[in-house]
Amino acid sequence: MGSLKTHLFETNAIKVCKDDSPFWYTSGKIGPYFINTHFVYGDEESATNLLKVIDEIKQDKINLPKIIFDLVLKQYNSNNIYKDVIDEMISFIKLNINIDEIDYISGGERRDWFFSYMASYLLDKPQITIFKDLTTIVSSSNFSETNSISSLSEKKVLHIADLITVASSYIRAWIPAIQNLGAELVCSLALVDRMQGGSKRLEDLGIKSYAMVKIDEDLFNMALQKNIINERQFNMLIDFYHDPDGSMREFLISHPNFIKNALSSDKKTAERAKLCVDGNLYSL
Repeated sequence: MGSLKTHLFETNAIKVCKDDSPFWYTSGKIGPYFINTHFVYGDEESATNLLKVIDEIKQDKINLPKIIFDLVLKQYNSNNIYKDVIDEMISFIKLNINIDEIDYISGGERRDWFFSYMASYLLDKPQITIFKDLTTIVSSSNFSETNSISSLSEKKVLHIADLITVASSYIRAWIPAIQNLGAELVCSLALVDRMQGGSKRLEDLGIKSYAMVKIDEDLFNMALQKNIINERQFNMLIDFYHDPDGSMREFLISHPNFIKNALSSDKKTAERAKLCVDGNLYSL
């Protein structure tokens, strides 16, 4: 049985770059790792397939929860990695949150559902499925019934997310959707916290914020000790953690051909490199 930390690396949910080749992000900036938390569903292929199913049926909001629940339950019963992660999540909740004070569990479109649905089932709490357009539907804990409900007055909600960065999805959609029902989002549990201020934003709003794994020095140390990453990768991760822009600016100065090569690379890479150049994102 492995922990969430080890499974994140094992499934490439956390993918660290080669020490001389940071990843290009959609913003036009660069960095040493990508996070796709939902890969701990078992592997990238399984996670991608579930997202495809969600996209195919998400207009059928009433029937979606039962279809997705059946798939994640089957995966839980057949995939050891996903079972490890879910069982660790349930243990974490029971240890840190008084579940008797929680009336509902919520999850937001789409990746939260990988984890929130199993939490509802195993903790015997009904699920609030939140869509990006702020519509909500409520399912029984075993997903045998799903209904549109306009009011859940004064009910307490635990939101489960795959990842928290700056909490923009919470501010834009998840919190307002719960408030529209007259309920209160009192707790948040993210499997992974990127440590970019999202947890503090929630705490400032009076929402207790928890995370099972934090992207910090302790995680990088564990990866180094287990030989998941080498020392040069470790140093790049630590430098980026303490100073994202400064460390990547230094990398670009010491690797003068990196942007030039990216501009003549594949279309996606070239577009991101052009954003970097046009916006002078590193003040080069």
